[in-house]
Amino acid sequence: MRSVKIILALVVLFLTCTSAAQERDTMRLPVSAGERRDILPAPDCGVHSPDTLVPLLQGEQGRDSVLTLLFTGDIMGHDGQIASALDDSTGTWSYESVFGFIAPLISDADIAIGNLEVTLGGPPYKGYPQFSSPDALAVACRNAGFDILVTANNHAADRGAAGIFRTIRVLDSLDIRHTGTWNSSEERDTLTPLMITHDSITLALLSYTYGTNGIVVPPPATVAYIDTLRAATDMAAAALKGADATVIFVHWGIEYDTLPSPLQKQTAAAFQRSGADIIIGSHPHVLQPMIADTVSCRLRNPVVWSMGNFVSNQRTRRRDGGAMVRIEVALQGDSAVITDAGYILTWVYTPTEEGKRKYYIIPCAEFEHQPEFFRSSSDYNAMMLFVRDARRLLDSENVGLDEMTFSDGRWEKVIRDNETPREPENG
Repeated sequence: MRSVKIILALVVLFLTCTSAAQERDTMRLPVSAGERRDILPAPDCGVHSPDTLVPLLQGEQGRDSVLTLLFTGDIMGHDGQIASALDDSTGTWSYESVFGFIAPLISDADIAIGNLEVTLGGPPYKGYPQFSSPDALAVACRNAGFDILVTANNHAADRGAAGIFRTIRVLDSLDIRHTGTWNSSEERDTLTPLMITHDSITLALLSYTYGTNGIVVPPPATVAYIDTLRAATDMAAAALKGADATVIFVHWGIEYDTLPSPLQKQTAAAFQRSGADIIIGSHPHVLQPMIADTVSCRLRNPVVWSMGNFVSNQRTRRRDGGAMVRIEVALQGDSAVITDAGYILTWVYTPTEEGKRKYYIIPCAEFEHQPEFFRSSSDYNAMMLFVRDARRLLDSENVGLDEMTFSDGRWEKVIRDNETPREPENG
């Protein structure tokens, strides 16, 4: 099987080089107008390539050979967050409490991957519109259980080339793996794709962004922009390096839109045609649907259009939370398969404690029945409004990915009374 993938990769490389002489597009495949709920076309049941993702039958694979992936949305660093993390008495920063409630879920995964949507460019520390957060933010991410942070996003170049270089240097010093920006194009060629190995499973991770807010990145600093021809080459390289499946973490879409744009759908189709097995999206700062091809109870080719905000100071409706996406991958013979997939709703709780606003990422399913946890009913009601909006969207638009919760060390599907979320109370 793997030899077949290598041959296919060589064919892709040849075709890519031929096409590159004629065009440099970002929309290779049109999406048909009759496509139902943005579901990308699935191959006929029983007909799939060696690296197609399908569910594993229970008992066919041991638990120790399953790779659990956890993805989170945008890790932001607005001015309010910087001020909250500052210890005025020592002049130092700490973000450890931000992840306190959610860290057990992150650490449970074999590989946790988040979108670092700030630079670690050094002082002066600043939020929007050109972010530079204290290094302590990355330290807290590592301590919470993040293994990889992707850096290809529209704020990657907020502090110019120096900010890109310093962000890379800090992440390297903390032993946090990363991809999406590099010190040079030569380094990109050497380090792309980022390979993930767990037991007998090998995955490739690629990261791209639609742009950098109009900031020109001066060489040798390098940012991975969305380019479907280059992505095809990267995926072919992943196959040659022995990847059982390829994951693309992509920064795309229209901010604050809850449905994917035509360009997102066209780009995803191009990625899938070139060999992408899992596509994870960020940037809109709100949740967008999650879909997968489902044929005869099989789950493959998941696309998460947007996970929303993981942590930020955006407090308006729908922007104050997001979702973590959990995917289990195993091998069935020589083929990568999905054994489980779902999402966990998260919300950013911002109470005022000792005169200072705090930021806590909390799992919604765990706290929706604990109104007494919140300092005020308005806080609880704000979280429940987010939950209601999220479930209304995802219950109607998702295909193949259900809401999950983590309890007593186990992941379970969220069961709701009458399958409807609790309405927020007045007040």
